Amino acid sequence: MAITNFSALTTDQKTVWSKDVWSAAREKRFITKFTGKGEDNVIQRITELTKTEKGEKALMFLVADLVGDGVIGDNEREGNEEALQIYDQEITIDMISNQTKNKGKMSDQKHVVRFREQSRDKLSTWLADRMDQLAFLTMSGIAYTSKLNGATRTGSQFPDLSFASDVSAPTSKRHVNWNGSALTAGNTGTITSSFLPNYKMLIALGAYAKDHYIKPIMAGGKEHYILFVRPGTLAQLKTDDAYLKAITQAGERGKNNTFFTGGTVTVDGLVIHETRYVYCTSGTATKWGSGSLVEGTRSLLCGSQALGLCDLGAPDWVEKGFDYDSKQGISIDKMFGLLKPKFQSIYDGTVEDFGIVAVDHYLPYV
Repeated sequence: MAITNFSALTTDQKTVWSKDVWSAAREKRFITKFTGKGEDNVIQRITELTKTEKGEKALMFLVADLVGDGVIGDNEREGNEEALQIYDQEITIDMISNQTKNKGKMSDQKHVVRFREQSRDKLSTWLADRMDQLAFLTMSGIAYTSKLNGATRTGSQFPDLSFASDVSAPTSKRHVNWNGSALTAGNTGTITSSFLPNYKMLIALGAYAKDHYIKPIMAGGKEHYILFVRPGTLAQLKTDDAYLKAITQAGERGKNNTFFTGGTVTVDGLVIHETRYVYCTSGTATKWGSGSLVEGTRSLLCGSQALGLCDLGAPDWVEKGFDYDSKQGISIDKMFGLLKPKFQSIYDGTVEDFGIVAVDHYLPYV
């Protein structure tokens, strides 16, 4: 019986499958809904390389606010122009890949096409999940040697990615603790079980972001920030009377209220998104606080350009026959890069993360 000769597929056929995988991966990828080409996105997607003196590079541009007071009256305007402060951030690019392989003719003779379909589904799921993981580790300032639950990533080559060395801890003015009643300087060693999230934390975070000039996202003529939290964090918020009142009384009543439907809720300009991709310590014995025994999590408040994503197109889809074409394998390669941008803040007077605030607190319901 003849089998499908994967190696004989045309370039167009392989391209179709590659685009199918990428389409599926982008639909499954959590960060997709926050990604766009413009500056007014949490994750700015860079799709073209910029020519520089040293060749073509993936660059992300940050434009700082003007600091001067201008001129008054009829004083000279020419010669007193203020230069725009533009910070270009270079995003390093690398590639991740994964492969599948069937058992051979006898075990798979009736399911060659299904093997391709199953591979497409599993590889697109893998690609979406790993890009989400790397994105949240980058935003959180957690090295790729760790998983998102704090466990050590074993047998992985992710720590050797070219952009792994660009991952950096939250800067001083972009890293805070929530002690249950107020924001304090970020320090995982001081976390206790009393550092519980509540409605007051949301109000304080919004004010902190505005005071430190985190660039908001404009939607419907209003300023918004995105707040990523763990399921346990959102569960704790739902036990807070002030939070419940803000949601049930300020929002639409009845079945369409986002609190009851489980949809995204907006509180005082903070759009809350619940996701397991937010970093926590549930998977490691070395936790936070005294004796490294306290469960913690790092919620992320994000404004515009919190993360840069260099995305240079659809992944490569390669199919190959092994052992005289008795076995078939499929490989997927995706080239991209990630960077949490920094700039010289004219308001804080220091180099800070551009569009993100990391807030550490106790994680209940683990």
